[in-house]
Amino acid sequence: MADDIIIEHRIATISEHRRIAEAVGWSGSFDWQTVPLSLEASVSGVVAVVGERVVGMGRLVGDGVKYFYIQDVAVLPEYQGQGVGKAIIDRLLLHVAQTAPSTAFVGLFSTEQATEVYASRGFTAGDMTGMFRLVEPT
Repeated sequence: MADDIIIEHRIATISEHRRIAEAVGWSGSFDWQTVPLSLEASVSGVVAVVGERVVGMGRLVGDGVKYFYIQDVAVLPEYQGQGVGKAIIDRLLLHVAQTAPSTAFVGLFSTEQATEVYASRGFTAGDMTGMFRLVEPT
C-alpha cells in the first residue's frame, strides 16, 4: 500500500459512503434513506484517506461481542489493486481481536471480484452455506 494512504478508525460519513458506493457501481444496492441509521448502528469502521480525500471504507456490524460481519468494504477504482482493501480488512479484524472477549465469528458476503482478497485474509466457506432473505417492513 502506498505510503500516502492512511487508515483511520472511524465510520465513513453518509456522503463519503455514497460517493464510494456509487464509484464502485453499488448505486442501486442501498436504500439511501436508511443509510444514516445503518451507519450509526455500526459496531466500528475504518476509512482509507489520501490527503483530505476518503478513498476506501469498511465497517463492522453485529453484536460487537461474539458475532461480527464485515460490511461495505469498497475502494475507489483508481486505488484498487494497491492493498487498500486488504488494509481495511486487516484493521477491522484487529478491532475484533482487540475487543471480543473470546473467539469471535466474523462473517461477510463478497462480490465475485473480492473473493480472493478475503481468502488472502483467511476467510473460507468452511462447512457452512451462506444464505440470506429480504424482509419487507409491515
